[in-house]
Amino acid sequence: MANVDAAPTADTVGDGEVRLSGTVKWFDVTRGFGFLVTEDAEIGDILIHFSVLEEHGRRSLPEGARVECIAMRRQRGLQARIITDIDLSTAVEPVRPRAAPERTDRTRLVDAAGPFEAVSVKWFNRLKGYGFLVRGQDAKDVFVHMETLRRAGIEEVEPEQPLRARIVDGEKGPLAVAVEKDG
Repeated sequence: MANVDAAPTADTVGDGEVRLSGTVKWFDVTRGFGFLVTEDAEIGDILIHFSVLEEHGRRSLPEGARVECIAMRRQRGLQARIITDIDLSTAVEPVRPRAAPERTDRTRLVDAAGPFEAVSVKWFNRLKGYGFLVRGQDAKDVFVHMETLRRAGIEEVEPEQPLRARIVDGEKGPLAVAVEKDG
């Protein structure tokens, strides 16, 4: 470990605390933390938890922003305890997501779908909000969205569970636009 007291970018401010500055390497909003990297490679990265940003009215930091902080050594390295300054002038402009392609309204596709046919659940992930069914007649996967199941009053499905579905050929392949429990 580097002696942070001897580093040119560090000033001792209290018992085990140092004033440091660095650039935001990355910050994960979902997980609530990120890291600063200092000019002195021997110091290493500095953990920034979202809780120290609250007094600045922030919950995250953009990549490339310059930050001054008072950090303390923890078991796994340095962690910012207080943020004293945030300079966003060097922040990298976040990549704007492309406009989402216009989603197909599955209810409009019902008229184009075939009659109900036997299918079984291949897999379904509630966190992702979708899964796949398998037709009895061929091995092609049939996409099914959580909203399609909800419209049918089906909250839970399990692999190999039999269902009946009305299927239409979608842009990316077979798509279940209506489902019902088998039997």
